[in-house]
Amino acid sequence: MMPRSPQAPRLLVIPVSGAYGMGEYARSLAIARAVSARWPAASVHFALSRDAPYAADAPFETTLMPSSPTFHSPAVIELIERFRPTIVLFDNAGRTAQLRAAKRLGAKVVYISARRRQRNKAFRLVWMNLIDEHWIAYPEFIAGSLGPVERLKLRLVGRPTVRYLDVVLPPTDLARQRALLSQLGLHTGSFVLIVPGGGTGHPGATDAAARFHAAAVALAASGEPTAFIGPGVAGGASTDPQLRVLRSLVQADLAELMRAARLIVANGGSTLLQGIACGTATLAIPIAGDQTERIRRAVAAGVCMQALLDAGDIVRRARDLLQDEPARAALAARAAGLGLADGIAMAVDALERLQADQSHDDEVRARA
Repeated sequence: MMPRSPQAPRLLVIPVSGAYGMGEYARSLAIARAVSARWPAASVHFALSRDAPYAADAPFETTLMPSSPTFHSPAVIELIERFRPTIVLFDNAGRTAQLRAAKRLGAKVVYISARRRQRNKAFRLVWMNLIDEHWIAYPEFIAGSLGPVERLKLRLVGRPTVRYLDVVLPPTDLARQRALLSQLGLHTGSFVLIVPGGGTGHPGATDAAARFHAAAVALAASGEPTAFIGPGVAGGASTDPQLRVLRSLVQADLAELMRAARLIVANGGSTLLQGIACGTATLAIPIAGDQTERIRRAVAAGVCMQALLDAGDIVRRARDLLQDEPARAALAARAAGLGLADGIAMAVDALERLQADQSHDDEVRARA
């Protein structure tokens, strides 16, 4: 690890955000928290859509925009000029004009791509010359290795540094886990955790949370202790003593429930990788086009099973796993055996190197 930079970073975080979904925000928030832990004097600022359900509760200074910041370049550029970041982190977001504004002011630029379309965008020559670090948001076996054209472009341009951000997951906290399980009346290794994600506006999946919830109700009715964490359903007490329903949990609490669950039922986004990284048997349901291929690769690797976006099929597949202990345990063991890297540690170490480079660049400019 490099020596600590004497200058704390000024980090501007710009994730995709809106009324639906929160994968990019959850990932970038975890990284931002880790930055604050490493540099207590760091300044962190977010740009978010005012429609995002989490925007009002963001723990860092935030500039709200009419919709996702990608669509508001003048406002983003004004924010960059006003905040004067040393590093700008674009998570699945951004326009060329926004990246150029960051570089013009001497900031380092990090881009996270979570989908093939955004990955292709980051490998355009104009963007490669603007990006210092390109982080691919999933492990290589899920996201796919760099192709011949990508490798050729990297040789020709000589930048950016490309890394696979295996999984972003808070570190284990057993005391937190015990307190949470006690609060919910659950026991380690004895319950099903159902997490549809932050909501979806994808065609054919606008009622995804309701379908996941229906599966949770059915599993609880069959006698399986079940916890449902998701939007669109009233939280609080349930008429079924086997069912716990929560609208949301902070990422650290959700991670502890994942580690303690007997089976996780999730969509094919970040939650899928988090479940696998926790070494917990996971049943995945695609709710967006890009998730189908991601789940297919995970199933091929033997680290998750798949169900349809249908409450009945989810329940059938979940019961099959719950009633076949050797199969469930083998799935969990293969998931744990992947040994996915800690994406938070990788991200913060990379940001530290960028901050050191940026401080050096500032010194050179000051002497010029």
